[in-house]
Amino acid sequence: MTFLAQTVADSAANAAADTAAAAASASGGATSSVLDILLEGGWVMVPLLLLSLVALYLFIERMMAVRRAKSDPEATTQRIRQDVRAGRIDEALAHCQHEDTPVARILHRGLERLGRPISEIQDAVQAAGKHEAFELEKRTDLLASIAGVAPLLGFFGTVTGMIDAFRQVQALQGNVNPSVLAGGIWEALVTTATGLAVGILALLAYNYLLGRIKRLINDMERSATAFIDLLQEPVASGETSDGNRQRRQPA
Repeated sequence: MTFLAQTVADSAANAAADTAAAAASASGGATSSVLDILLEGGWVMVPLLLLSLVALYLFIERMMAVRRAKSDPEATTQRIRQDVRAGRIDEALAHCQHEDTPVARILHRGLERLGRPISEIQDAVQAAGKHEAFELEKRTDLLASIAGVAPLLGFFGTVTGMIDAFRQVQALQGNVNPSVLAGGIWEALVTTATGLAVGILALLAYNYLLGRIKRLINDMERSATAFIDLLQEPVASGETSDGNRQRRQPA
């Protein structure tokens, strides 16, 4: 009985080991098959890979720019309003230079022109706002282009793959196994799937960035409008030596 029990135990252990090895082999085979499928896509997979890397770089680079531009526009505008009303123009300029965000740079451009006609100040602020908006939006058009080009490139790869598959059928004068034709077709469809995947991800990244940038531009416009409104109101320029407050109307 002891010998029989030992034999059964050894058999069970060997079966378990074989099952684990088979599972590991299947897992490795599945991983390698994914890579093999991608490699079967042909030369079109090379530009698709390059487009995916470019899209990833653009998304990361623009996200970093958006994060650097992020600020508290309400706090910045309130601080500048207090300094201007108190006549602390130099402190307001220094605060804008220290903060160094799009909103602060726009307000700094307007503060530099205090004392000039209000229309000139308004034009300077608007020009600064357009420049900051351009800096935030630059290169996002490339991301949108990738979102449109990648699926088309995938379809192009599928068409060329189908042409090659049917040329093989013609070369064999129709004496071809259906599995061979099916293999050529699915290999051609790999480029379509890859192109769609790259295009979808690029489009999602573009729309996400566009939403963040629009919010920043809206903050800049609100701050610029509040600054122009401030200059069109009588403001306190500070305390005089005898304690009387002086009032100043910006030109």
